[in-house]
This record gives sequence, structure tokens and C-alpha cells, in this order.
Amino acid sequence: MPQLQIVPSILSADLTRLGEQVKEAEAAGADRIQVDVMDGRFVPNITFGPLVVEAVRRCVSLPIEAHLMIVEPERYVADFASAGADVIIVHQEAALHLHRLVEQVHQLGKKAGVALNPSTPAATLEDILSDVDHVLVMTVNPGFGGQKFIESTLSKMTRVRQMMNERGLDRDIEVDGGIGVMTAPRVVKAGANLLVAGASVFAGKESVAEAIRHLRASVGQS
Repeated sequence: MPQLQIVPSILSADLTRLGEQVKEAEAAGADRIQVDVMDGRFVPNITFGPLVVEAVRRCVSLPIEAHLMIVEPERYVADFASAGADVIIVHQEAALHLHRLVEQVHQLGKKAGVALNPSTPAATLEDILSDVDHVLVMTVNPGFGGQKFIESTLSKMTRVRQMMNERGLDRDIEVDGGIGVMTAPRVVKAGANLLVAGASVFAGKESVAEAIRHLRASVGQS
């Protein structure tokens, strides 16, 4: 299985201290930073755009993921690529022509991820899996931070990992939603290796560094 990585999400960060907090996450050993892009249409919330990706890019040297929870993502992937995103994640449910969209991301020189909502079956990846760099299994319904982990998503992770193994694919499986010290060991056991953590890293009483350290410890990493 690919290397385990911690991916803090800025959705739960203190936006008055965003630069400071992503720098703190980088210094604490985070592996990537995720920027949650929401348009108020695909999900019932509005968050960040390319300018925020540009701002985060100026603060850290870590890879940046742009998670596009938006309709018509094909209209905006070039903007996020030029803003500094290294990985662009689109939703299977939002892409009318998913293969073309994945190709578009790759032609921009970026890695392409495909996200699945909790109610979307793993089988929908059957004909695209070999073309993507990673799969994001949403463990909450997208739109808001701090939600409760959905238990039924564990079997989906296992199924996606099985599908990858059957095809000889060494790809990342990312999970996003309700990830903390209690759920992290379970998603890793189910086959995930990229752990997106928002509220558990940025919204707790402990520091960002302490939160990342405790998250790593929960999955047996020092």
C-alpha cells in the first residue's frame, strides 16, 4: 500500500491566521494541504477559490490539493492549476464526462483525483480507476467541516483497495470527514493511506503540531 500521509484541510482553519496555521502544519510534518472548494450549488456552502490556493502556495512548499466540490469543474481546473494546486480532485457525481476531465487535469501537468460521495458506489470507478492518481472516499456528506464519520464508508474503502489490487494499481486512497485519533486507525485498516483532517487538526484545544503528532501516533507512526 502507498505511504501513509496526513493532509490538513484548511476548511477548519482560523482564516485570520491561515498563513501562520498552514506553516505550522508544514513544520509539524504534514504531507499535503487540502483546499476545500465549494460553490453553493454542488454542496450547500461557499468557501474558497483560486486566490486562496495562491495564498497557501506562497506560504508552504508542500503539495496542495484542490478538492473541487463544484458543478461544471471542467470550467475551473485550469484556474486552480495555474494558482498552484498540485493535485486536483473532482467529484464523480459532478463530472458529466469524467474521463475527459481527468485527461484535462493531466494535460495541465497535475495529478487527478476522483471523489465519491457516501452514497456513490465504488463500482462507478470501474472504467476510470486506471486513469486516476487517487480516489477520495468521502466519509461525510460534503459541504461542512466537523461532521460525524459515516460508518458504511469503511467497506467502500476496502472495496476500492481491492479493485486497485486486482488491477495491479499502486494508487492512493484518501478519506475526508470525521477523521481523528478514533477513526484514523479504522480507515487505515480498511485500505486508506491519505488522511484528510480538518477539525481534528485546526479546531481542537491542542496546537496544530500536537494534533498532527497524536494523529500519527494513532496509526502507529512516530
